[in-house]
This record gives sequence, structure tokens and C-alpha cells, in this order.
Amino acid sequence: MGKIAFVFPGQGAQYVGMGKDFVENFPVAKSIFQEASDEVNIDMKKLCFEGPDDELMKTENTQPAILTTSIAMLKVLENEGLNCHMTAGLSLGEYTSLVKSKVFSFKDAVKLVKKRGRYMQEEVPMGIGTMAAILGLNRDQMQLCIEKARQYGIVEAANYNSPGQIVISGEIKAVEAAVKMAAELGAKKAVILPVSAPFHCSLLKGAGEKLQQDLELLKINDPEIPVITNVEASILSSKLKVIPSLVQQVSKSVLWEDSVSLMLDEGVDNFIEIGPGKVLSSFIKRIAKTKEKKVNIYNVEDVNSFKQVLQVKLEV
Repeated sequence: MGKIAFVFPGQGAQYVGMGKDFVENFPVAKSIFQEASDEVNIDMKKLCFEGPDDELMKTENTQPAILTTSIAMLKVLENEGLNCHMTAGLSLGEYTSLVKSKVFSFKDAVKLVKKRGRYMQEEVPMGIGTMAAILGLNRDQMQLCIEKARQYGIVEAANYNSPGQIVISGEIKAVEAAVKMAAELGAKKAVILPVSAPFHCSLLKGAGEKLQQDLELLKINDPEIPVITNVEASILSSKLKVIPSLVQQVSKSVLWEDSVSLMLDEGVDNFIEIGPGKVLSSFIKRIAKTKEKKVNIYNVEDVNSFKQVLQVKLEV
């Protein structure tokens, strides 16, 4: 029998109403939302269930909101006896994985990601940076565009999401130039994203340095379950690697495609995406297809999808 991986979404997956039916149906989910509210002094239920959208979209609110929603759903799954052999998350989602693996507590994590969101937002003033999604080019082709566009400013690969889907980040003129070059090189799609900051590029290095000061105050444990890190796409070997990895993650590329490839090579054939949205599921499907691996992909973002996963009777 193969292995199970729990994967967790990052910023961008949020929507008003996420987690509502879990809180209405499961006391453990309700208690997680209350715990988050107490820790970060936000009415997390109101924020996630009612919005408004522009409030939920603020980075320092989005990050604790997604973490809370994902952990609430995870706790319900765990209460039903469902567990995993390894875990990974996209950017912010890596914090959910670290909570799952008991590297640090949910209380510490929810306060930490609120600060992380604020540091990331404040590091680059509005109107300086942006991000863009490029579909249909391979890494070498995209790197060529990036190198040529650097004459206009900072531009870097922010996310390697799946084969043929790369996100770039940096200063506006340089990103726009790279988008134009990607289109000329034959990209199926090359579009500027509606984001508030140029995440996962060197412009955010200062945010990582601020985050390090907070991380050094936390109680950090060795992972109980293997966590695949974004920065190196490798298994987190000890608690000593946690702080350097999370600091670098703020300003380095997210190696999601590489992370999923590693999990596939480690024998994972059942992936369960836990939290709002289904973006990771679509990435995993493409990655597995490219590697010619047969996988089962499940999604838990509402009570109905949760019940469907229970019917499969996956066991660790």
C-alpha cells in the first residue's frame, strides 16, 4: 500500500465563507476558531464567514485566516482517525504542515503568520512591486526571460507550481518586461496578478529578517511527521533547520513542483488537500501526470468533501 500526504494551501486560496459549515457541525473546529480569535484579537469567525472581502484580503488577516481554517478542518479529520505519512504546504501552507507535525503550536503559529503577513506587506511600498503568472514555458525558457528583463530592475521566479506554471515576482517594470518576453516566446498565458506585494523575491528579504526575531522566541520541536520544505524541496531533518528555512522562504522561490515530485518518489500515492480551494490538487495532478505516476487526489474544504474522504477509508 502507498502513502498519504496532507497538503495545505497558501495565500490566494481564501474566500468569504470558508470553514463555516465545519464550525457549525464540529465543536473542535469551533474551538480552533475561538483560539485563533483570542490569540490575534480578531473575530475570526466574522472575518472568515462574513468578510468583507477587502478585509479578508489584507495580507496580515489572510494568513491567520487560512491557517485557522485549515487547522480546524485538519482537527476534524484527525478526530476521525485519519492521518498522514508526510505533509507539505504552499508558502503560508507550510506553517500548517509544521503545526500538523508538532514543530510548533497552533497558538504560536497563528500569531506568527499575522506578523509575517504584516512584515511582508510593509516591506515594499504599494506601487513598487508586483507578480505575474506564466503558463506554457519551461524553467529554462522562463529563466531566459527573467535574465533579459533584469535590465529593468529586480525580477525573480517566485513559485515553481507545476510543469509549465511559474510565477514571477519583483519590481513592476521588470516583471512587465518579463511578461512581454514570455508572451513573445510562446507562453500560453502571461498575466500580471492582482497582488498587494511582490512575494517570494529578494525585495522581501527584510521581512524575513524581522520574522527571524519572532521565530527565535518560539519553542520549536523536531518534526513528528516528515515535512517537505518549500525552499529546498527536501525533508525537514531537525528543528535546527526550521528557522533558516522559514526565514529564507519569505524571499526565495517556492519549489512546489519539486516538493510534490519528492513525495511521489517517497511513495505517496494519496494526496489530501485540506483547506480552502483546490489549487494544489490541480498542481499535483499535472506533476503526477508528467512523472507518469498514478495518484488519488482528495480535497477537504467543506463538510460534503470531508464525508467523501471518510468513505474512502484511507489508513496510515
